[in-house]
Parts: sequence; C-alpha cells; structure tokens
Amino acid sequence: MPTPNKTWLNARQSGALLHVSSLPSETGIGNLGAGAQNFVDFLSAAGFAYWQVCPVGPTGYGDSPYQSFSAFAGNPYFIDLNELVQSGLLLEAEVAELRKLPHDRVDYGQLYHRFWGILAKAHARFDPQTHSLKGGQSFHEFYESQAYWLDPYTTFMALKARFGQRSWVEWPKEYRDPKRIAKIKLSQPELSERSRHAFYQYVFFHQWKKLKAYANEKGVQIVGDIPIYVALDSADVWSRRDNFLVKADGDLDAVAGVPPDYFSETGQLWGNPLYNWKHLEKNGYKWWIERIGSSLELFDVLRFDHFRGFADFWVVPSHAPDASEGAWELGPGISLFQAIERAVPNAKFIAEDLGYINEAVFNLRQQTGYPGMKIMQFGYGHDDNNVNLPHFFDHNQVVYTGTHDNATTQAWIDSLSGENKQLVFDYFDLHDSPTVDRILQAAYASVARLVITPVQDLLGLGAEARMNEPGTSIGNWQWRLSPESFETLAHRETDRFLALHKRYHRVNDTLQRNYSAPPEKKAAFDEIPTLQK
Repeated sequence: MPTPNKTWLNARQSGALLHVSSLPSETGIGNLGAGAQNFVDFLSAAGFAYWQVCPVGPTGYGDSPYQSFSAFAGNPYFIDLNELVQSGLLLEAEVAELRKLPHDRVDYGQLYHRFWGILAKAHARFDPQTHSLKGGQSFHEFYESQAYWLDPYTTFMALKARFGQRSWVEWPKEYRDPKRIAKIKLSQPELSERSRHAFYQYVFFHQWKKLKAYANEKGVQIVGDIPIYVALDSADVWSRRDNFLVKADGDLDAVAGVPPDYFSETGQLWGNPLYNWKHLEKNGYKWWIERIGSSLELFDVLRFDHFRGFADFWVVPSHAPDASEGAWELGPGISLFQAIERAVPNAKFIAEDLGYINEAVFNLRQQTGYPGMKIMQFGYGHDDNNVNLPHFFDHNQVVYTGTHDNATTQAWIDSLSGENKQLVFDYFDLHDSPTVDRILQAAYASVARLVITPVQDLLGLGAEARMNEPGTSIGNWQWRLSPESFETLAHRETDRFLALHKRYHRVNDTLQRNYSAPPEKKAAFDEIPTLQK
C-alpha cells in the first residue's frame, strides 16, 4: 500500500465541480456533447486541471445520482442526441420537443415523458450488424466487454418496464428470488426493452470516452464519484444478493445512514442496503474490484464518497423513523484497499473523510495514502482548532469551498450572523467585500495541493443555485449553468482565473508547459510538480 506522503497528488493544481446534468444544452438536461466540450475548453484555458462530477449512473425517483439503478451503467439522459441526429439515427424534428424545456434547470417530469420515446426511435433505426458509432467500438465488441454487468442490468430494466417501474421488491416472488434469476424467460417485448437499454449504454460509453479523451488532450482530468452504497432498487442488489445484507424477498433488518452531524440534527437515513463484508472479503472483494475497474474506464480519478464507512459504518434499524437511532459496526478496513491496489495499481483516489472522524478513520486514510478533503465552509461553528481552517491544511488534501450538498458559499456568507459572522469576516477580511472571492483566494493560497470549487462559487451565485439539500427529497439536482452564465464564465472570467492560477502556482500541466513567462518565473513553475513536503 502507499504510505503517507507517497501520494499521486504531487502538484499544486485546481479543479471545478459541475455535474453533467448542470451543463448547458438545448435538450432539457446537460449532456456529453458541445456543452461539455465547451466547458472543458473553459477549464483548460483558465488553468484548471480537474473537472469533478457527481455519479453518472441512471437515476430513478428523486433524481439523485447517489441512488442509481446500477453501479456500472451510465445515465442515458446524458446522451448527446445531436450526435444521433448527425449519424442519421434521429430526425431533427423528433428532438425539437426537448428544445422547449427550460435551459436553467432540469424539469425531470417533462424530461421523463419526452426523452425515452425519442431515444427509442434511435434504437429502432440502429442495426448492430451494420452500424458503428464513429471512431468507437462496434456494438458487439462493447457488449462482449461489458456483459458481466450489462446482462443483469438490461434484464433488470426490462422487468422494471414490465412491472410498471416498481421496485424489484414488489415484483412477483419468482422474479425476486436470486436463485431463480438465471431461469427467467423474457417475452418478446421484454427482449426488445433489453435491447434498447443495451444500445443506450453503448452510446453513453462511446460518447463519454470521446469526451474524456478530449478533456485529457486539453490537460483536464475527470474526477468521478463512487457512492459507498448502492440503491436497494438496483440491478446490483437484485442480481448479486450475496454481496448485501438483503433477504431473498428484499426485506432489510437494517439500513445505511449517518448519525446527527453538521448537515442534519437527526442524521441522514439513506435507506440503502448494507454490505455483507464477510462474503465480499471471502471472494477477494470481486464486486468492488469490478466496480472500480469499470469506473476507471470513465474517470482519471475516483472519489470515495463516505470514506469513513470503510472503517466503521452507521447501522440503522429498518423500522427507525430517522438516523439518530443506530450503532457503529466495523467496516472492511485496509484489506479492501489492499485488494483494490493489487487489482488496479497506481490508480488515483480521493477519500471523502468528512463528518465525525475518529482515530480509526484517520489511520485508515493514512494507511492508504489517499488525499482527504477539507471544506472551507466548515471552518467555523465546530471548535476552536477546526481542521477546516486554512492554516491547519496539509499538502495531501483536496480543499473545497463547498460541495453539491452545501449551500453555495455566497449563500453561506449571506446567512452568517452573530459571533460566527464576526469570526468569518475577520478571518477572510470580508467586511468591505462580503463575497466568495477572498475565501476562494484563501483556498488557492493554502498549502493543499488541490483545490476544487463548485461552478456556482466561481460565479458567486447565491441560494438560488444550490444543487442539493440533504434530508430533503423535493427540488434537488435541478440547477443548471444557463447559457448566459456560461458566457459570463467563459468570456469574462477566464483571464481572472488564469491569473489566480498563475499567482498561486496552480496552472494545469498543459498551460504550464506552454507558459511564456520570464525565465526566472518559468523556473519556479517547473519546480512545482516535484514538491513533496
């Protein structure tokens, strides 16, 4: 295993956080087309080295990317339909209905009713024997390489369609019993639905890999997010029940969550099934290694969401009204990460070590060598020696002004009052300018090697731009970067952020190689990536 200070994070750089759904597009939700490439162009030109996204799996009720139908599949909503028009699989008139949807938020209800029928028309015109997407694998090559998860996923989605999109725990018994899954015979409509979902994944993976190659050419690496838990209503739990503490009929004795913390006085009751860690350890963590390997096809860096759950995790009785009633149990610890390291050596990981962190969690992160996280907004309101204050930061850390779960930093500043307001305004010198800019500069000036900023904070947006509020299920995941806001970012802010990156030695590698500064300053740039302390 890596040891502390032997980490992949050995250069001063920065990144931006923007989920794919929030990208500008003309079809109701962000996608992998021109809007994504334009965003990469901005990041590269402004000196950013990383683009972080939320999980990209297919979502269901609630639209949360952290509750997906599969830990392996991609979200078909993110498919760029314009490419399918250009390839003759769709007509412009068929896509026109989506162009009427809002550009500044995602209307998931309208999207659901309009999108799937359009995408199905593309599948109807696609012949896997004669069609291949330009510059990519054939459909058969893709299916063969992904069959280990694609077979159960497409069957799962076909049966969801048959049973009115209900959770598999509500299906007839013969379709819930894991011992009978291999014997399921699908009808012709179900086989057609299965074929459609296989096609959607083929297109998603083709477009994603093309976008990743484009970003990498521009000096931008993509950071993906690995939720520690998967949804109960997922192909993973339905088809590979032994990996989870779930009964044959789908009943749960206990579920996942976190105790009361900064985000919620009653904790967060996630409701996800818990892992059968004894079984997973016995088979060498096979499912986890497959999951990591699949994710590394899409991302350059992976962030382990809720890293502390690998040291010990909060177990909540399934009947509990909230997450305040629960108990800690031991997680897999270092053995999981040793198995991952053997399977995918030198992969790049970030540990989301937020919340209540005990010595076991701290030691586990030290053992792995993974950089942890610090949140600027958490610097006050906890204790006098808060590790989220910049003067306590370490080199092997990723600093965020906030995350997808926080209020935007401007909204946070605006909400401060009393002693906390005085402390924050004094520390960041906000009295004459109570905006996010000086907090962002403090993050950039810190010794932490990587700073990642939500795009909302790059633009200084307020409460209207919040992405998610933990503990609520309505109105989340809808915010989008409007075309007008993107124009502001790309045409008015590029030089400002490039100047910040140069000032604090955080220019991405591509720009750094081409940086035409005076020799004495160029030498200083050249030394930055080799810093170890």
